[in-house]
Amino acid sequence: MSKISAIIAGTGSCLPEKRLTNDDLSKIVETNDEWIAQRTGIRERRIVRSDESTATIASQAATRAMRAAHVEPRKLDLIICCTITPEMQTPSTACFVAASLGLDSTPAFDLAAACSGFIYGLETAASFIQAGRYKNVLVIGAETLSRITDYKDRQSCILFGDGAGAALLQASDEPGRGLIYSSLHADGHGWEMLHCSPGSRHPIDETMVGGRRQFLQIRGREVYKFAVARFQEMIEDAISKSGIPKEQIKLIIPHQVNLRIIDSAMEKLGLPMEKAFVNIDKYGNTSAASIPIALDEAVREGKLVKGDIAVFVAFGAGLTWANAVVRM
Repeated sequence: MSKISAIIAGTGSCLPEKRLTNDDLSKIVETNDEWIAQRTGIRERRIVRSDESTATIASQAATRAMRAAHVEPRKLDLIICCTITPEMQTPSTACFVAASLGLDSTPAFDLAAACSGFIYGLETAASFIQAGRYKNVLVIGAETLSRITDYKDRQSCILFGDGAGAALLQASDEPGRGLIYSSLHADGHGWEMLHCSPGSRHPIDETMVGGRRQFLQIRGREVYKFAVARFQEMIEDAISKSGIPKEQIKLIIPHQVNLRIIDSAMEKLGLPMEKAFVNIDKYGNTSAASIPIALDEAVREGKLVKGDIAVFVAFGAGLTWANAVVRM
C-alpha cells in the first residue's frame, strides 16, 4: 500500500479594498510613517468595511483556492478555518463558510492558534488525508483584527490588518510531494505577552470596556525577543528534521510580524533575504491569514512552482510556534 501524500492543490486569498496607511494612522494617534516603517516595515494595512466580516473574506479566499485546484464545493470533505477573530462566539466561522459555499452536511470547524493557526490547520488537514479519511480539505486563515484593535493604543494599532488566505489540500499517491515535515508547539505560561481578554475568565463588563481591555493587549519588546528566537530555531529545525539542505529551499514564507525580525533571523541563518517572501509592507500583521496570503501571492507571482520546496514558520499568542516544509 503506497503512502498517501497531502499536497497543496490550490491557493487563494482575499484582501479588503480599504487601505489604512501610516499617514492615516498619524491622524489618529501620535505617530508617523517614518517611525512605523523603520520599526516594523509596515507602510499600510487592509481594513474590512462595515458590511464585511471574517466569514465573507474567508469565503472569497476559499472560492479562489478551490477554483485554482479545480475542485467544486461538493467535493470538499472538511473545512478548517483558523482564526482568532471568529464570525461569532458560536457557531464557528467555518460553518458560515460552508453555508456560503452551498454545503449542508460537510464537517467544518474553527481552530484557534493565533499567528501559528494556519500551520496548525495544515498539519491537522494533512493528518486526516494521510490517514485515508478525507481527499479534499480546505484550510483557511482569516482575520479581521481591526475589530479587536485599540486605535487609541499607538503600540498596537500600527501592527494589525485584515485579510484571508486559503489552501486546498488534496490526497495524492505521488511520493515526495506535499507536507514533508511539520512541528507544532505551545507554552501557555507566556499568554500575557499577547492576548485579548473577553471570555469566561474575564467576561465583558463595564470595567473591562472602561479600561479598553476588550482589545488586543501586547507587550511589544517581549514578543519581539520571543519571535526572533523562535524564527531561527524553527528554520533550523525544519532543515534538520526534513533532511533537506537549505540550498534546496526555494522560499521561506514567515509569519509577517516584523521586517526587522525576518531580516535579523535570515542573516543569522546565513540565508539571503531574497529567499524570504515579505509582504508586511502592504498588509501588516494579519495573524493566521499571514502565511496563506503570502503563499498565494508567491504562487501567483511564479515564485513557487511544482517541485519547489517552501518552509513556513510562525509564532504568536498562546504562546504558539510552528513550522512546516512543503514540496509544491
